[in-house]
This record gives sequence, structure tokens and C-alpha cells, in this order.
Amino acid sequence: MLFLNMRIQRVIRFWKIGHNSVRIIFKRSISVSRRHHAAPLQYSYTQGAGDVPLRGATIGSLLQEQAEKTPDREAVVFCADGVRRTFSQLLAESDRLAAGLLTLGLQKGDRVGIWGPNSLEWILAQYATARAGLILVNINPMYRSFELEYVLKMVQCRALISAVKFKEQDYYDILFQLIPEMASQNPGNIHSHVLPDLKHVIMMGEDQHPGTWKLSDVMNAGSDSDIRNIPDLQRRLQFDEPINIQFTSGTTGFPKGATLTHHNIVNNSYFIGLTLDYHNRGTRICIPVPLYHCFGMVIGSLQMVNHGATCVFPSPGFDRSATLKAVQSERCTSLYGVPTMFIDMLNHHDFDTFDLSSLYTGVMAGSPCPIETMRQVIAKMHMDQVTVCYGTTENSPVTFQSHRDDVIEKRVSTVGRAHPHVEAKIIDEDGHVVPVGTSGELCTRGYVVMLGYWKDEARTRETILPDRWYKTGDQAVMDEKGFVRITGRIKDMIIRGGENIYPLEIEQVLYTHPKIQDVQVVGVPDKRLGEQICAWVILKEGQTATEQEIQAFCKEKVARFKVPKYVQFVTEFPLTVTGKVQKYKIREAATRSLGLEHVT
Repeated sequence: MLFLNMRIQRVIRFWKIGHNSVRIIFKRSISVSRRHHAAPLQYSYTQGAGDVPLRGATIGSLLQEQAEKTPDREAVVFCADGVRRTFSQLLAESDRLAAGLLTLGLQKGDRVGIWGPNSLEWILAQYATARAGLILVNINPMYRSFELEYVLKMVQCRALISAVKFKEQDYYDILFQLIPEMASQNPGNIHSHVLPDLKHVIMMGEDQHPGTWKLSDVMNAGSDSDIRNIPDLQRRLQFDEPINIQFTSGTTGFPKGATLTHHNIVNNSYFIGLTLDYHNRGTRICIPVPLYHCFGMVIGSLQMVNHGATCVFPSPGFDRSATLKAVQSERCTSLYGVPTMFIDMLNHHDFDTFDLSSLYTGVMAGSPCPIETMRQVIAKMHMDQVTVCYGTTENSPVTFQSHRDDVIEKRVSTVGRAHPHVEAKIIDEDGHVVPVGTSGELCTRGYVVMLGYWKDEARTRETILPDRWYKTGDQAVMDEKGFVRITGRIKDMIIRGGENIYPLEIEQVLYTHPKIQDVQVVGVPDKRLGEQICAWVILKEGQTATEQEIQAFCKEKVARFKVPKYVQFVTEFPLTVTGKVQKYKIREAATRSLGLEHVT
């Protein structure tokens, strides 16, 4: 197994030794090598090779370093807004906003929420808070009043930077319903009985809203002296300090605030970029995933400061046409997305008219990647070196990644091997490490693991064991070379008459049906067997099929007890804003439509 090779040349020059003018050049190469295990694994424990050391740096210091190194290189592009910023411009504007936030009275460690779709303002908030030592709180742009109140109150946000509108969301109207006091209060002087800690609401755009600051006013609030102080502040910030709170999806309960440090997310982004070869070539990444999510913010945006990459954002929210156009017009070399995004792009009616030849790699992550979709991405999108990333928000987020030169069978059927400096094991219900090839719960440990859930020690203890192993809740199998295959969420497992059935296995079979575009499998109540299998199927454009046809296809591929009893044809799945399928909503809807609400 070859890992990616990376050489960093360090040159030391010695001049005028004795009476002679001599230049001696010593070169030291650091390589990230891929090594065989000394022997095939017998038990499901592995660790990623750590030949390249971890970075002991803050986000803010890395931005300054990159701006000094490549001041005129494009750092970020927002296609829909026609906005471009070089690294020097990004640093200057981030420092203006950082100085403005501190001028408002915010102090190191205060929480600042960011609420809105992908935009330059989002990026500025990300880097300005890092430069100022403030903790950025990522808020789902689709949250409504109740959810917004919950997360702002949980982390005691002192300031909120908000968009004005996005899709059906009127952010100011939602805020006004939550904080009606804004109508009669001056900016920076909010006194809310619902959110007593919140003092500043900062709106993007140039319209003035009662009780709020304009973002441009905050950027102009700091004096020249305040702005000059921001670089000096970097020396007082430590890389082990919390800098970001990211909320888990909340699809099965109240959101939890994963608290992450500079060290967590800087290094995770760094090693992802090394694996993708970003350090060796000019990189332009097309990022249609949301910035509020770890996919967009860490796997995406932080590649700017880690590897000098240009990040291209096609549109405020995912739009398959805009994404394909951005790849073509910006000559992107890498493309990110969750499987549903790639499926949508591959099924674009004008797909063949887009020039995607500049691509060589990318990341597919966020949910299990259908094998057939991966094959099409490689074959049709020029992404022959595409990789799969696996992880969780609590793990910064990536713990496993396939490599660009892994054999195709491994890249389409596993999530690769453990990231550098990351340990992984698979355990049974008693906590014992299982033999290779045996299913169990995947656990991870290392620099990636969050500090904990913000002010929630109980749920932190449920997830992070005393020895710092993090329990993912995912069912997985490890092979003798350390490759891991995710077989499903433990909570998604269907128990039919005592048989454990993993939906992903059935889904992978159904993806091979020539008429099926997308599919999700869930369990629904059954009086005799406890649960039965239900498949929700989206057919390709112009195709028709029957329930019996799909069931007959399955009977030829899987054991009879795994054949769906119910097949329902739909046009879409309920999704989170990141494109993750909300299986619990499918289960609820299927149970209602089948009249099984009262089955116990």
C-alpha cells in the first residue's frame, strides 16, 4: 500500500566559511509514506501513519502567513455575487472586521454566531473571529425561531452576524419575532428577556434594520490603531483554545454543540489537503456544500490557509447547474459534495455540455457513498483520483479517507484507512475489540476528538469515554489492511424477526438497478416480526417501474428476508441543508402512508 508521497524541501545556506565564499545546501525531505502493516491485522485496531508532524498553529497566524507568501493569489471566489478576494485582501478585510468586533466590547472567548448561506461575509466572519480570539458559532441557515433560540441560548452568544434573506427564510423577521425589543432599542444595547446574553445583532447588506448594526459599520468601527493591533494579538492566542462550535444535525433530537479548537480543525484540514495533493499543485476547489457545516468550513475553507488553495463557491445554496458552470468557468481541479449532490449533477439534462476536464480529484462525504455513483463520478466527471472521507462533526470532522491511488475496488467500497495521527477500533457490545471482518461499533481517538459538547457534560460522557475514545454510533467492518467499510448507523439497523438487517446493504444492491436514480431503505412497524423493510425509490427521468419489479430484482441479489416488503416511489427525500437524508422522516412518512401508526 503506497501512501501519498510529499516532500517539503528545507534549505539552509551557510556563507563565507573561513576565507572562502561557500554555499552549502542541506535538504531535508519530509514524506508522508504509506506503509504496509508489519503483518496483516488480526483484530480491528489500526492507527494512521504520522510521519508528517501536526501543525502547532492558529487559524489566524496561518492566514497571515499565507497572505505574506502569496498576497496576489485568489483566495476565494463567490460566482453568484461576482466577488473575488486575494489573500492580501482577505487578510485586510478580516482584520477590519476583527477590530470592529473588539471595538464593540467583545472579548476573547465570547461566542459570535454566524447565520446565513454561503457568502463572502461568512468567510470574513470565520477568519475575523479567529484573528480576534472569538469563538465562531455555526448556525444552520434553515433554522427557524425555536431552533435559533435554542442554540443561541445554549452557547450564550453575545453577538450574531446574520444574512437578511435566503430562500423562504426572512432572517430579520425571525429575529424580530424572537427579540421584539429590537424595535425600540439602539444597536449594541439589546435587552432581551429570551436571550439575555445577546447584545449585538449585525445584519449583512446595506439596509438599516431597527436595533441592529450593519456589517459594514462594524468593519469601519475600529481605528487604524485597532487594526494594527490585530497581528500582535496572534501571539497571545493558543492553538489548543476553542475557536469554533459546530452543531450536530439535530435530526434525532436537540442539537449538540461540538466544541473544537484551532488544533482540531487546522490539522484535519491540513492532512485532508495532503492526501488530495493540494500542496504539490495549483488548486481550485469547487465547494457547493454549506459553510456552516464542517464539510464547507474545514474540508473546504481552511484549505486556503493550509495549502494556499482557491475556494470557489458556485451559489449561496446548492444548485447543480451553478456548480457545473463554476467547475467549467473557474477551471476547478477539485469538486466536493455529498452523494445526493453528485447524483443530481450526473443526472443534469445538459450534463454532457459542461467541460469538466480540469478536475482530477475531490471529496465525496456526508453519508454513505453509493458504489455506482462513485463509478460514474470517476468515469464521467474526470475525477479519477476522487476520495471518500468519513467522519463526524465531533471529530473535526474526518477520521478516515481513501487515497487517490487506492485501487478502485477499495475506493468505491470502503471509506479508506485511518487519517495520520488517528487511532480507530471496532468493538462489540461489551466494549471488546472484534476480529477483523467482524461487524461492530467504530470508535476513534486522537487530536481530532472535540473538547466536548458545550456545557453538556452528560452527553459528552456518553460519547467520549474516560480514555478519550469517541463512540461514533456507526456500524463498521475493518479488513486485515485497515480499510474500513461502514455498514450503517446502529440506530438505523432493522431488526426483522430477530434478523439484523443493515439498510445500506440493500441500498447498494438497488443502486445497480438500471431504472433507479436514488433509494433509501428504512424499517417500519410490523405486528408479527417487529419490523419490515420499506424502500423509497426515486426513478430516473422517463422511467417507470412497479413494486413487484423492484422486489423481483432484489430476490435475485439478496437473501429473501432482506427483500423489501414495501416499495414506495417518490420524487424526493427529506434532506438537511447539507444534503443528508433524514431517515427518521422517511420512516415516519412511510409508517403513516402504510397505515402502520398503531402497530406495536
